[in-house]
Amino acid sequence: MTQIDMLNLTEQEEDTLKGKYLIFSIGKELYGMDIRYITEIIGIQPITEVPEMPEYIRGITNLRGKLIPVMDARCRFKKALREYDARTCIIVIETNDISIGLIVDSVAEVLTMDEKDIALPPEIRKKKRKYIKGIGKTGGNVKLLIDCEKLLSDDEVETLSSMA
Repeated sequence: MTQIDMLNLTEQEEDTLKGKYLIFSIGKELYGMDIRYITEIIGIQPITEVPEMPEYIRGITNLRGKLIPVMDARCRFKKALREYDARTCIIVIETNDISIGLIVDSVAEVLTMDEKDIALPPEIRKKKRKYIKGIGKTGGNVKLLIDCEKLLSDDEVETLSSMA
């Protein structure tokens, strides 16, 4: 898999990333994530289970000597679980001062979306699934845009920070 190293961004680089989303799939649904949060994309790694974690936290993995918690996006988004395969990968994101891996079915592409192509999610969904920040409409497809900062609650961030 490719590595996207964005830890030391300058303001100019930040501007070039504005409106760019990594598109990934979970089943037939497409999701997007602001690429400013992504540090790298890796293939599926051995994961060590940690007792008494929420069901969607699969455990921790050792990424070049750094332990990072790993979340299964299918489980977090209430989708049926499936076996991992050659296209399954982990998107490593930096959010709320922690690194976390997000297991997805596959990564598709990086897209640039204008603000005019992004609609707010319906209010009913917003309250239930606060981590959906928008709905991107490009190329005849709909992409659910993830708010990386709301993917985890404050309590979950605290728990996961202590794991790593």
